[in-house]
Amino acid sequence: MVPPPVFCLILGLGGMTNGGKTTLTNSLLRALPNCCVIHQDDFFKPQDQIAVGEDGFKQWDVLESLDMEAMLDTVQAWLSSPLEGKLTGADRVSPAPPRPLVDLYSRRYFLTIPYEECKWRRSTRNYTVPDPPGLFDGHVWPMYQKYRQEMEANGVEVVYLDGTKSREELFREVLEDIQNSLLNRSQESALSSARPARPQGPGRGCGHRTARPAASQPDIV
Repeated sequence: MVPPPVFCLILGLGGMTNGGKTTLTNSLLRALPNCCVIHQDDFFKPQDQIAVGEDGFKQWDVLESLDMEAMLDTVQAWLSSPLEGKLTGADRVSPAPPRPLVDLYSRRYFLTIPYEECKWRRSTRNYTVPDPPGLFDGHVWPMYQKYRQEMEANGVEVVYLDGTKSREELFREVLEDIQNSLLNRSQESALSSARPARPQGPGRGCGHRTARPAASQPDIV
């Protein structure tokens, strides 16, 4: 008997600082079976390798502050032996990942919140290294705008999420979208596995037999 296919989804969850990425990721992690997380924040380069830019701030919110090659290697290593699902997320960075990593995502979500709301949320957070005065307006917000514009100009397909919605509303919205994606893959697999009817050979009558579609099991996300 042919075993049922297993569908693996790699989900990219990005967006603005304090937009709700970690909260949403943790909610999905509890709800989805066989799922785990890769945090983009775990791939920051050492602090002494983070340059000071023309804006006078440490460039934490630029792509070069991250070891994206290591992150890409981590995802690809899992793809070669997908024992667990992976849900990728980020805690605070705004840089968009490089194209090879973007192309690996089965689904891409992007949380957005207005400037004033984002600035207020940022001011309520207590970081281990406090934000220096003017960091949000002088570096964080401009980098967010820059990378979002580049993402849109490059035609990256994303599902935009309104970060001002309640946690429960966002969670239900994304979970439903993921479940629909799995259902669509299951149906596509069933259609592709069906074989066209073929006539019986001489002496076996004139009946036809059609292969039964294999059962689907979308249990890895």
